[in-house]
Amino acid sequence: MACAECNKQLDYSENKRSIDSLGVELCSSHYKRMIKLMKSHNTPKEAIQLYYGLKEAGVTAMLEWWDGTKSIDIAISRVKLNIEIDSEYHMMTHEQAINDLEEAMHSFKNGFTTIRIPHVLIKYYLKETVNNILGIMEGLRVHIKAI
Repeated sequence: MACAECNKQLDYSENKRSIDSLGVELCSSHYKRMIKLMKSHNTPKEAIQLYYGLKEAGVTAMLEWWDGTKSIDIAISRVKLNIEIDSEYHMMTHEQAINDLEEAMHSFKNGFTTIRIPHVLIKYYLKETVNNILGIMEGLRVHIKAI
């Protein structure tokens, strides 16, 4: 039982509180930081779980990265990949579809690829989701080298 961020050994109560509310082992300091981030940016807990899943896989990612127009749930700048977590996966309205399309257009204009991942994939299939993102990153690396 060690903090996923600083590797500090956790006592039982720290571990239980962090796992129960975030699904990630974090010390009190990093737990409070994530709770503050969730409140200030409306960050879904699945974004935090995916961030630490990617970190465990050796990926350097940024949580709640500001792209100049809005905050991105997870950004992997090395391969110009933005990841948005759809925390409320429901029927999409035409307004939401247009907004998503416009956001994708702005990302592409800036050289970034944006993918949207339903929160249920992270909740139930975190390892598979991380592996698929690693595959996407590999494909993006190839294209970046080709340019």
